[in-house]
Amino acid sequence: MTVLQLTDVIQPAHAAVWLISKPADISKIGLNKAESGYIQESLTGERRQAFLAGPGRTLAVLLKDKADNLSRNAETFRKAAAQLTNWCNENKLGTIQLNDSTDNAHDLLAFAEGMLLANYQFLKYRKNPKKETNTLANIVIVSRSVNASDVAHLRIAAEATCRARDLVNEPLSTLDATALARTFRQYGRDAGFSVEILNRAKIESLKMGGLLAVNAGSDRPPTFTIMEYKPAKARNKKPVILVGKGVVFDTGGYNIKVGNHMETMKCDMAGAAAVGATLWAVAKAKLPVHVIGLVPATDNMVNGSGFVPGDVLTMYNGLTVEVLNTDAEGRLILADALSYGEKYSPELVIDLATLTGAAAAAIGPAGIVCMGTAPEKAKEALKASGTRVHERLAEFPFWDEYDELIKSDVAEIKNIGSAYAGAITAGKFLSHFVKSPWMHFDIAGPAFLASKDAYRPKGGTGVGVRLLFDFFKNYTGA
Repeated sequence: MTVLQLTDVIQPAHAAVWLISKPADISKIGLNKAESGYIQESLTGERRQAFLAGPGRTLAVLLKDKADNLSRNAETFRKAAAQLTNWCNENKLGTIQLNDSTDNAHDLLAFAEGMLLANYQFLKYRKNPKKETNTLANIVIVSRSVNASDVAHLRIAAEATCRARDLVNEPLSTLDATALARTFRQYGRDAGFSVEILNRAKIESLKMGGLLAVNAGSDRPPTFTIMEYKPAKARNKKPVILVGKGVVFDTGGYNIKVGNHMETMKCDMAGAAAVGATLWAVAKAKLPVHVIGLVPATDNMVNGSGFVPGDVLTMYNGLTVEVLNTDAEGRLILADALSYGEKYSPELVIDLATLTGAAAAAIGPAGIVCMGTAPEKAKEALKASGTRVHERLAEFPFWDEYDELIKSDVAEIKNIGSAYAGAITAGKFLSHFVKSPWMHFDIAGPAFLASKDAYRPKGGTGVGVRLLFDFFKNYTGA
């Protein structure tokens, strides 16, 4: 992980980046006449960045936009920082200093965040990872206005996001349900929260019909992980529960995925990764909130014991479900976890899942589809956090008419709806298993990218971690 530091002293020997508000500010950054002229020339017209690399001097200058929207500005800086990170690594820089001619804490922090996230690499399975490792190892914020605690929180949020990315990028051969649970146990030891792992025998005794059905076709056992961080002076009297879909690989079961739709299915546990990484971040930062994370985990495989269309399952809460599609498995394991979570009488429940292609088709990777029964105060707080970190929430309607689409002829409900509103009917299915105030986040679009997008890498993005960490930093109750 890239090291992030804070100081109020500029080191002339280090490469530097300056954020300036207007071309006249170039005079404030100590350039000689030739350098100043080059930068002035470079920032004319539409160009907003200038780079200068040579003997004894490595410098980047960013001309800031005049927009007064803090969230939009922050995203502009993150994306500009991703470009700068590429430039630093191309020029074999080890350390970069971040300066602002107006000493603006918000801008510097956003820029640093973009660099930390953009410098991420997953090289575990490369033959010579050291040769491919980015040279940029240290980012130094030079400021008198940036708060040390903000830097610490930024460092934690970025590391947690990268931990989630690592988990999503791991193949099934090294990250099955058991290995995922063990990783969360290590997170708990590292950050200071409790972890309990339920094995197959315990899951069977609890009669978690959804999790057991999805796991029936697998040679690997399921797990159910319970993570809890409960500080002495938590702001909330009742916990907030996070539930993450932990399908470590999804073949689709007997409704097997065709074409190339199975290639990226190691990412089907991105919700679980986000929950575990968020617990790590909240505990590491010692935030005053009581949070419980629940992760049902299994792969969805095919053998002679696998569940099939037409099966009727009895879920943890006693509800019967007709299975019409074995590739709609995520909602089955989430259902058991959501109803299990009711034992804690939570004040708010949030689930995260790569649940439907319909959500990805609706808004792509630009945001998160959400819906649920949480009060407006909680919804607005979550949306505000999503806007601040640019993991925006798009709330879908949750009208009663959609309930009609999942009524079953042979059981109480069925696990898929009709040909339309697939993301909503998936949410409606989950609503039968949670009575507490609840929000459903369908992260199918942004969880795994086919190509790099600025500071979001190809592969696992760690979506949801920064949003939830920001939400808990500002949490005042549901």
